Amino acid sequence: MSERDQMVPMKLGINGLGRIAKLSVWHHVERKYFSELVINIGRDVGSGLQDIASFIERDSTYGSLHHYLYGSRAQGVIEDLNEKEGTMRIDGVKVTCLREARNPARIEWRKHGVELVVDATGAFLDPTLPPESPKGSVRGHMASGAKKVIVSAPFKIKDKGKEMPPDAVTTVMGINDADYDPKRHAIVSHASCTTTCLSYMVKPLLDYFGAQRILSASMTTVHAATSTQQVLDRSPGSGATDLRKNRSVFNNIILTSTGAAKALSLVIPEMKHIGFIAESVRVPVTTGSLIILVMMIQDESMRSPINREKINDIYKNAVSHYPGYLVYSEAQNVSSDIIGLPRAAAVIEGHENHTRTSAVRIGMETVANAVEYLRSLGEGASGASFDVTQVNELVKGTLEPSMKEKVLEIPVTQAVIYGWYDNELGSYTNMLGDRTVSMAEMF
Repeated sequence: MSERDQMVPMKLGINGLGRIAKLSVWHHVERKYFSELVINIGRDVGSGLQDIASFIERDSTYGSLHHYLYGSRAQGVIEDLNEKEGTMRIDGVKVTCLREARNPARIEWRKHGVELVVDATGAFLDPTLPPESPKGSVRGHMASGAKKVIVSAPFKIKDKGKEMPPDAVTTVMGINDADYDPKRHAIVSHASCTTTCLSYMVKPLLDYFGAQRILSASMTTVHAATSTQQVLDRSPGSGATDLRKNRSVFNNIILTSTGAAKALSLVIPEMKHIGFIAESVRVPVTTGSLIILVMMIQDESMRSPINREKINDIYKNAVSHYPGYLVYSEAQNVSSDIIGLPRAAAVIEGHENHTRTSAVRIGMETVANAVEYLRSLGEGASGASFDVTQVNELVKGTLEPSMKEKVLEIPVTQAVIYGWYDNELGSYTNMLGDRTVSMAEMF
């Protein structure tokens, strides 16, 4: 059922018809917030509109659209196809398909009355490029009639000398969506599926311990295959540097990279001051991914250290602050159990979370040298939350020769947290839909 008694008289533009775009159609057809969806495909598909309808109707991962909407006994929900107009009705929602232009500046959003666009192509990620860029630009959508654009991927500024434009912002729904200012921002990145899950794994720990106690962090996403990978091995393109991207997704576990660490710092600014490493491994499943997060936390005592129960309690208590988006589970899940789970940004696998506490040994001479270095920077040095001169005198001044062999023992807990996410429909697309509707309500 719709969240409202009737749809609002507003059209939503969707640029592209790949995985996220297609599943966004599913989301908004189910939600019935927008009165019409205008999909820009930018090219002919198959033999005509019927083939577009068939592509939307059936999905190898999630089954049929009508079964998704109404269960196993349901019948097809796509009707009233008009090849000339490029229109159809999907479960009562009018859908118009545009097949003429791929450059955002030439898409007929203005003609069709579209003011809000979700760009799900993954091709226009640089918010610094002008609308008239030869290969297209996200700003081209506004030149062709849109007022706001949501990008379903992290921004990528090609010119490293340029800063993020003041009218662009990155948000994750439920974490920092309030950073969006409708009077200021025109282009919004909804980050990535991995950043979305990661933010819900990191935020509860930061809120509880404080950023100053998080010494370092690392994560590895065991990620489902994506459409950028190859079905079978093929020769690399000219200038290719990562040869693994051309290996068969069916047969291999493939090491790759992720921009989750960089994007996370845009969503949770405290992470800028914490050493963070992010890695990615692609595995041969169609969806259902896993993040393994490792946090190094300065502990308070070796006698009563942070333990698994403490970490799990933090997440259990955080669930009420992020209803629906954060899920805590003690079931023994596998990746297919997460597929389609509505709106869950992260499903914390409490059964597998674990910790280990040990003492980090630091020589007193090292401490004295570090304090001397801080003193050389002067009082009030960035990051110093104490009187540098006083600490220097206290440590260095009392450092007798025999003290050089002494050590400080600082308890540090390594916490390992597991978080599942459906990187397509269940997590990312549904949260992208929430972001889209929330922005529409601010028009």
